[in-house]
Amino acid sequence: MTADSTVAGIESVSRLARWLSGNGVPAADRLPSVDLIAGGRSNLTYRLEFPAPSHPSQLVLRRPPLGHVLPTAHDMTREYRVLSALHGTNIPVARPVAFCADADVIGAPFYVMEYVDGLVLRTKEQASLVTPAQARLVSERLAEMLAAIHQLDVAAVGLGDFGRPVGYMQRQLSRWQRQWDLSVSRAVPGYDQLVARLEAGLPDGGDGTLVHGDFRVDNVLIAAGQEPRIAAVVDWEMSTLGDPLADLGLALVYWADPQDEEWVDVEVGATVTAGPGFLTRAEFAASYAARSGRDLSGIGYYMAFGCFKLAVVLEGINARFLQHKTVGEGFDREGKAVPMLIQRAHRMLDSDPL
Repeated sequence: MTADSTVAGIESVSRLARWLSGNGVPAADRLPSVDLIAGGRSNLTYRLEFPAPSHPSQLVLRRPPLGHVLPTAHDMTREYRVLSALHGTNIPVARPVAFCADADVIGAPFYVMEYVDGLVLRTKEQASLVTPAQARLVSERLAEMLAAIHQLDVAAVGLGDFGRPVGYMQRQLSRWQRQWDLSVSRAVPGYDQLVARLEAGLPDGGDGTLVHGDFRVDNVLIAAGQEPRIAAVVDWEMSTLGDPLADLGLALVYWADPQDEEWVDVEVGATVTAGPGFLTRAEFAASYAARSGRDLSGIGYYMAFGCFKLAVVLEGINARFLQHKTVGEGFDREGKAVPMLIQRAHRMLDSDPL
């Protein structure tokens, strides 16, 4: 994609370059090439590559998706704030560079951050990129990182007012019901019954920590090597202060076991964890519990809630797909996964999912 080409989601590359140049990015005196890294399932992510010998040579830009953006979703300000707070802590993130609230620059608010080189592990086929021993180590690093996020001293990094932990789960249930009502275009069997069961079983609430909101293996960048490490945690758009077990519950929903053939077929989230060497879902949960000291006896509710939340998210993506507002491929699968998630949530409430 050349700088003079039309780029979906960025109205003017030259206007973007002028804005970057005026906001402390010296490389922006020359137009960058712009390439979509990921589009539509969350915020749109682009790599900006500047002609040599520019420094920096690459940046990453994030903006909201096209069309059907739900209220309170895809808040660039919040995502930029949490990156700014976490940079320099033991939770690795890309260094934030600049934030733009002016939608006239590219057509929406956006921010730019440094490019972090790393491996994204997503599909079962990509499991071959790491050895079984490395896969196990990646699994342990993920459990360690999720525990570290939940142990962060939020006041010390300026995030003490980033959310309201008290009543978090009740607000989440209400919020995602509203999002569903704004997105749904069909009757989905079991949805109303699931909402009633989640309402009846609401937990008292956790201790109130930073939560990522969408923690999974393909939302981290892996620094490859004999002993791989996490180079950066990405996609903080749903982060807030809340119940850490909600974070874990959703992470476990995403975590595919080798026997999850039906789940792997719909490709919701990463399926790489079904590959050789990765911890099982139960082992990942146990590793997190050992590092965090948290009681997971009620994790079935949180996993069911994770299925509910993911179903709402995918129904919103399906709405964008039906409106031809997605950028990229594979969005025809998202809507098919929604009924499966609703039924899976019921099963998690009926028996111990681990």
